[in-house]
Amino acid sequence: MSLITEEIKAKAEVYQGDEICQVKSKELLLEINLPNGLLPLKDIEECGYHRESGFVWLKQKASNTHKFEKVDRQVTYGTEVTAYVEVGKIKKLTGVKQCLLCFRVFDYAALMEQFT
Repeated sequence: MSLITEEIKAKAEVYQGDEICQVKSKELLLEINLPNGLLPLKDIEECGYHRESGFVWLKQKASNTHKFEKVDRQVTYGTEVTAYVEVGKIKKLTGVKQCLLCFRVFDYAALMEQFT
């Protein structure tokens, strides 16, 4: 069951296509002070941001697995990734098999180096 309702979509900034969604997802990460490479998604079909609630979604054609080398962790991103975001935080993350927020336990500086 998708968390993305027509009501949310109607009030959100919605973009279609990989090129614009790659740009918008990076802009959002910068806006909320999170690392630029935190969402290494491929072939994004749609992305959206409901600013009022902080709800964000990204839909990609197929699941993809990414290895964050500096912290030696693999993360699998499903076809639909959703979350509620605010400055410095991601909450209620769905569509991701490994909790990204758990990276705080590891060397945060090493993680940041990978994204810059």
